[in-house]
Amino acid sequence: MLETRPIFDAMYTASRHAPMPDWATRADRLRRLRALVMDNRAAIAAAISADFSNRPQQETELAEVFPSVAGIAHALRHGKRWMRVRRRATGLWFKPAASKLMPQPLGVVGIVVPWNYPLMLAVGPLTAALAAGNRVMLKQSEYTPRFAALFAQLIGASFAADEIAVVNGDAEVAREFSGLPFDHLLFTGSTAVGRHVMRAASEHLTPVTLELGGKSPAIVGPEADFDKAVERILVGKLLNAGQTCIAPDYVLLPADKMQRFIDTAKRVFGKLYPDLAGNPDYTSIVSPQHFARLQSLADEAGHLGALAVPLSDSASDAVSRRMSPLLLSGVNDGMRVMQEEIFGPLLPLLPYGSLEQAIAYVNAHPRPLALYLFEKNRANIDQVMRNTVAGGVSINDTLLHIAQDDLPFGGVGASGMGAYHGEYGFQTLSKMKPIFHQSTINGLSLFKPPYGKTFQMMMKLLVR
Repeated sequence: MLETRPIFDAMYTASRHAPMPDWATRADRLRRLRALVMDNRAAIAAAISADFSNRPQQETELAEVFPSVAGIAHALRHGKRWMRVRRRATGLWFKPAASKLMPQPLGVVGIVVPWNYPLMLAVGPLTAALAAGNRVMLKQSEYTPRFAALFAQLIGASFAADEIAVVNGDAEVAREFSGLPFDHLLFTGSTAVGRHVMRAASEHLTPVTLELGGKSPAIVGPEADFDKAVERILVGKLLNAGQTCIAPDYVLLPADKMQRFIDTAKRVFGKLYPDLAGNPDYTSIVSPQHFARLQSLADEAGHLGALAVPLSDSASDAVSRRMSPLLLSGVNDGMRVMQEEIFGPLLPLLPYGSLEQAIAYVNAHPRPLALYLFEKNRANIDQVMRNTVAGGVSINDTLLHIAQDDLPFGGVGASGMGAYHGEYGFQTLSKMKPIFHQSTINGLSLFKPPYGKTFQMMMKLLVR
């Protein structure tokens, strides 16, 4: 028997004994989750910083604590309404019968959390699952062991074992976890691992939501506020040192503005992170393996003809895993840096001759999790929006679409499937059960054997 199986079995039994918790129960669980985050903010930030070698508390507050508690507040404001049975139209020929949708909890939800935002990407799906009335098993990443241990402790002190359970361990535990017969499994992580998770879930026909990644482009339009665009791209790219699934992965910009982008980026970076070597506001790379991978991407691109432009005078330091950001020009699709999701402070720059060329480049590659467009001309904005497909979009900024609780967050194609946040998360982790309520008085008797003249006459009325 798997080590995780007894935990699941107890939770499964509890979910079947109490399949439809009322709003008071759900709201109580959400309030306990919010209190857990708010009462332990300093300890959470310290644990994450220790796992990364350094991540500023302010970054954890902004990128993890704030969206977590905002999402819980949104669910508390609207969750009771989300639970209501919804009336639906009934076809003319079936009246006076009635149709409705009844939201019901699925039961036991599994959540696999990545290392890059271990609080937000646990609490966000948890919020949706609890609002929908589910019980939850959660697997934290082995790459953030201090936070994982702390979160397990905090959850254990605030929730019964059959409400929420945190499972920690290595990749073998993750494989066991993904193979449990959950009522729904939500995974956030890389596309490569997502394939394995989906394969494991298929054994039990477990439905999955996959929040993956890929290469999210930033397009600087021909009529963009150029300096502002460079600043917002850098801010979005360098948050968490680029270790963000929706970070701008590469930039498409007018060919005649390449040097201006480089010069502006150097100036902006100097204001954002002066004296990089000792700057406490800049996050380290999470592990030696990831640091080495990023260095390998940059080295290979250089060997194949790319030009690396450092944004800082400080060299990268493998000991502290502090990586100096690089702009890369002269890149092409034969380089790994243009094939793999970067997930770090490397930013390739690709020139285009026309906006149509930029759109064609995006469409020639797998559909991204996020797309960013910087442009003031409404016709150009509409052109890009109509002709590209992405998991989500921010116009004239980066990252911020993920913080909108009334917008779904999810990928498309290779960048994921399914979505959550706000009511979309509630619906993803609920069974929206359709109910048809037949009226005592109805005409169904006219449509049963023996099929004679009355049946034929009625069918002529129906099919015409």
